[in-house]
Amino acid sequence: MSKHVVVVGAGVVGLSVAYYAAKKGHRVTVLDRAAGPGEGCSYVNAGMVVPSHFVPLAAPGMVALGLRWMWNPESPFYVRPRLRADLFDWGIKFWRASNAARVQLAAPLLSHLHRASRRCFEELDALLLPGAMGLVKNGLLMLCQTEHGLAEEAAIAEQARALDIPATVLDAAQLAALEPDVRMEVTGGVHYPMDCHLTPAKLMHALLSYNEKAGVQVLWGTDVTGFRTAGRRIEAVVTGAGEHTGDEYVLCAGVWSAKVGRELGLAIPMEAGKGYSLTLPNPRRLPRTCAILTEARVAVTPMGSALRFGGTMELSGIDTSIDAVRVRGIVRAATRYYPEFTDGDFDGVPPSCGLRPCSPDGLPYVGRSSRHDNLCTATGHAMMGISLGPITGKLVAEIVSGETPSMDIRALSPDRYH
Repeated sequence: MSKHVVVVGAGVVGLSVAYYAAKKGHRVTVLDRAAGPGEGCSYVNAGMVVPSHFVPLAAPGMVALGLRWMWNPESPFYVRPRLRADLFDWGIKFWRASNAARVQLAAPLLSHLHRASRRCFEELDALLLPGAMGLVKNGLLMLCQTEHGLAEEAAIAEQARALDIPATVLDAAQLAALEPDVRMEVTGGVHYPMDCHLTPAKLMHALLSYNEKAGVQVLWGTDVTGFRTAGRRIEAVVTGAGEHTGDEYVLCAGVWSAKVGRELGLAIPMEAGKGYSLTLPNPRRLPRTCAILTEARVAVTPMGSALRFGGTMELSGIDTSIDAVRVRGIVRAATRYYPEFTDGDFDGVPPSCGLRPCSPDGLPYVGRSSRHDNLCTATGHAMMGISLGPITGKLVAEIVSGETPSMDIRALSPDRYH
């Protein structure tokens, strides 16, 4: 039975929900607070599709590492001190989730989700227009400058292979043979051939274009201020421009989801993890494969003829100001790992930032809410929004269609902190 599905949020997750819901014959309206396309972390991220990322953000050692990094203004992680009860509550939940047992439970689910999403990307690439999103299936390199870092990555590679994710540990010479077009100052690394990369802006444009042709209505500049409910059902989304009624509602509002969700009695703890990126339009060297500079936690992605460097996890609230010191940390990492690059290569390159929606246990909130019979939540993907966007959209479209989800996603329940 065809329904009218109202999606709150036009990021990669919201547009993926719209895409799959429209494919199932539903009428879809998407509401977004931005003035138009091009804003937010869906456009400025590293564009990686990563089955290799099966370890959630809340992992053993992350709390200690984060505390150590906090004292370095150029470090990959920073928490702006502020007296907020919700930040303290999020931090306690993050600390409790950062243990080996939780990671062991989460890893198989995350690996299945990423691999399913990769298949979705291949289908999207073939259906929308081959090459339209810049999908490149060259894998991912985890580049290590230290023996300690390489040992840690080799241990993760062993876990990956146990999850049927191919992974090969390489020395510096083998990496140079795999990437002959750029010199790297590394001890070794790990190659994950199943991973891919794409150009985020091209992906978003392709999704918007397809949705428009499918009759999806996207309303920009539409800020949600509340909801009208009757018993266990939502009857309308209230915005500054009026009400929008539907049969099903999907909350995909990124870092704003927690605030919007509170209007519906939802408890979905969320912190904004600010990340920065710098895109060189004509780099002096262009790698063939996307990479992560492991000790620096910087992502490197070739996007056509351009090259993007992105990194940092800054918990500073909903704040899109640019911290030049943290951007400098990304530049210094780039020139350490790729010595042919200089600081001058980044002169005049404007930094961008995006606010990643981070749950305290490192897992997104995906599924039907027990509070309302016609509400689904699809948010909290942190650094995995691009990679998990399509499979999230597919799963939510199944749910609003009254189908059993094609994967067991009970661990992603939006009710898990109630």
